[in-house]
Amino acid sequence: MALLTEEDQALLNEPQLAHVGTIEPDGTPHVTPVWVDTDGEHIVFNTAKGRQKYNNIQRNPTVAISVVDKADDFRALWVKGTAEFVEEGADEHIDRMAQKYLGQETYPFRQPGEVRVIVRVTPTQKLGRG
Repeated sequence: MALLTEEDQALLNEPQLAHVGTIEPDGTPHVTPVWVDTDGEHIVFNTAKGRQKYNNIQRNPTVAISVVDKADDFRALWVKGTAEFVEEGADEHIDRMAQKYLGQETYPFRQPGEVRVIVRVTPTQKLGRG
């Protein structure tokens, strides 16, 4: 069952900032802003191995994602889902995200030795839509 409607996909295809909630080892929430995308079925974002959200997802793949149109607060999407990591194509993906969000051909914030991963989230519950 696909939870993402055409309207949801349109929002995710735009350069809108999302917030991803993961669960810390002590059970408290950890929320970070991320660039977000979709493949039509999943919500997709990119991170680096070793970051807190990566470690949290590795331990517990349950996440929540909220996206709000910066031009229209009532155009929003928030879902719960299950995350998985995809390493193949992660460097190319972060470059595409840099193009989408910054208008730059390559991601300018790479760190030496950083290993990028795509986080692919399968929505399991739509909590609401503005």
